[in-house]
Amino acid sequence: MDMAREKELKKQKALEKAAKLQAQQTSTNRKKSEKKMVKRGGKEENSEDFFDPETPFGEKKRLSSQMAKQYSPTAVEKSIFILDFADLGGMHGERNLGSLLQMRRAPNPHLLSSFILQILPPPNVTGALHIGHALTAAVEDTIICWRRMSGYNTLWVPGMDHAGIATQVVVEKKIIRERKLTRHDIGREKFISEVWDWKNKYGGTILQQLRCLGASLDWSCECFTMDEKRSRAVTEAFVRLYKEELVYRGEHLVNWDCVLRTAISDIEVEHIEIKERTLLNVPGYEKPVEFGVLTSFAYPLEGELGEIVVATTRVETMLGDTAIAIHPDDPRYNHLHGKFAIHPSNGRKLPIVCDATLVDPKFGTGAVKVTPAHDLNDFEFKECHNCESINIFTDDGKINSSGGSEFAGMPRFKAREAVIESLQKKGLYRGAKGNDMRLGICSRTNDVVEPLSKPQWYVKCNSMERQALTNDVVEPLSKPQGCVKCDSMARQALNAVEDKKIEIIPKQYAADWKRWLENIRDWCVSRQLWWGHRVLAWYVTLEDDELKELGAYNDRDHWVVARNEDEA
Repeated sequence: MDMAREKELKKQKALEKAAKLQAQQTSTNRKKSEKKMVKRGGKEENSEDFFDPETPFGEKKRLSSQMAKQYSPTAVEKSIFILDFADLGGMHGERNLGSLLQMRRAPNPHLLSSFILQILPPPNVTGALHIGHALTAAVEDTIICWRRMSGYNTLWVPGMDHAGIATQVVVEKKIIRERKLTRHDIGREKFISEVWDWKNKYGGTILQQLRCLGASLDWSCECFTMDEKRSRAVTEAFVRLYKEELVYRGEHLVNWDCVLRTAISDIEVEHIEIKERTLLNVPGYEKPVEFGVLTSFAYPLEGELGEIVVATTRVETMLGDTAIAIHPDDPRYNHLHGKFAIHPSNGRKLPIVCDATLVDPKFGTGAVKVTPAHDLNDFEFKECHNCESINIFTDDGKINSSGGSEFAGMPRFKAREAVIESLQKKGLYRGAKGNDMRLGICSRTNDVVEPLSKPQWYVKCNSMERQALTNDVVEPLSKPQGCVKCDSMARQALNAVEDKKIEIIPKQYAADWKRWLENIRDWCVSRQLWWGHRVLAWYVTLEDDELKELGAYNDRDHWVVARNEDEA
């Protein structure tokens, strides 16, 4: 009985203590609230006190009476004053430097002749603002505001990039989703019209976001890379560069996307490392495709000399093999110097060529299949040894007639299986094993990028090294690689930094500048897209041409570049 009473007393004391603590806390909160009321003149909090009131045009910015407890983007962006120079004097459309100087007359007479032009890197019309855009805008806004406050005449130009591939992909997906049609089904003109409609309806999201951000851009000078003025400028630049022999049509290896059916840039290729046999989903294929497999097979030698075994991770490309390379010092193949192998699918004679650069005698069998139209190293090998180049793929990634009637029309990865089966039937298959490899994937379509030898338009960036070494006189564009007698654009850019005409900040990035430009390749500027600037070039067929196919030749006798058809 005593224990029960003692337990009850402890429980009662605990309840009294809790009640006392609660009373103290209530008293403390009341006192704090009273102090806040005293500080604010006895008034309760008003949410409107934390929002900046609207500022009439031309007046000093009006601020809220209280600082908000937390950041509210809507409240902040609503009160930002967007500076639109078109409202200053009612100037619209085309304006020249003289009118700009009159409108932005500097207070410092010594700086009246100073003019600062800054261009916002044009964001994609398909995009939305992210932290990178905000950072760039903030840095550029700081620079232009500083110059403006220092008395300079400033112009900060906004604009949008038509984003050829990105926009075409977005619109075509929309058409496929809504109508189950591709751009090829509706035709070029109709598709272009659809893209313009989409651009006018959905484009420019970033520019509106930049206004909310408060960037002090001159919105009256807003540009679009596909508008009339920019299109004229692109045409003029292309024509001038062609006349100066800095643009040429040639055949090099490009990154080819079989879904988009166009060449793509290196930056649009993402490489994945494959460490073992891996199944990947590829657009257009119902079943996953296996990668990371090294397949070995034999080529029979001419004159019943036996066979030579090669290995590849892309066995379907053997249909375009035009040579076999061996190391000149490899004793296993001394008896094959100058000999030929026979292609098992078409009977083509493949010369066995010695090359110490391409071949590592310690790797594999020490013999390398050469496919110049579908491998970068093999393409460079072709340039040195004058081998034939045979493209075996159509634009959508099927085997063409050059790949042989047995495989023509097959998608490339189904042809891979068919080629292996054919080699097995002929007794030439020598097995397969796992192999590490880097696989190029298109960042826009997830398609496996196909290295492809295609005629394209290039900007000459660097002189051919062999021309500089041999001091040979090479006629401009006399060959597909397009050796040009002109000062190297890359060398001029390097000299500009070395001579302090251009300053790179921070200085350590000058090393990257040098590395990029010393290893630069000619720039492929053509794309097989429908949305974008068209190359204004016309092909001429001559009476004495052996090849009558459209575009069969790449020289200047067959291609005319002009501003319009009448000029051509």
